[in-house]
Amino acid sequence: MTIAALVTWLITAAGGFYMLGTWITRGGARGGTSRLPVPVVFGHFALAAAGLVVWIIYLLADAQALAWTALVLLVPVALLGFVMFFRWLAVTRAPAVRTAGGAPGSAQAAKAPERAFPVPVVLGHGLFAVATLLLVILAALQA
Repeated sequence: MTIAALVTWLITAAGGFYMLGTWITRGGARGGTSRLPVPVVFGHFALAAAGLVVWIIYLLADAQALAWTALVLLVPVALLGFVMFFRWLAVTRAPAVRTAGGAPGSAQAAKAPERAFPVPVVLGHGLFAVATLLLVILAALQA
């Protein structure tokens, strides 16, 4: 179960790296049109990376406290992930063009860097993240 958690965590990280790279290259880190706050994005990334490192050390050292530490790190990662998901969802549902009457839809949402995230990547990232969280919980309980 611990190796399965590592595998799902690595797959989740790959999707996260892809989205982070897309977001940065499209100007998300400069603020402006993004609906994803910079501290939330980088906090999510930093805590997830720290948790992954702790999990790898746990696998090598087999110290129960490290399994629980990784789990504690995953809780705010998940919360920040939900915040970003719902903000991303609002951007993808906003009209990208002017309405029939000529009134602007959401110009900010149309230019948001996170609008470029492929839906399968976002959904896959979320599903693998949930699987990772569940596997880490089960592994920590067995440790």
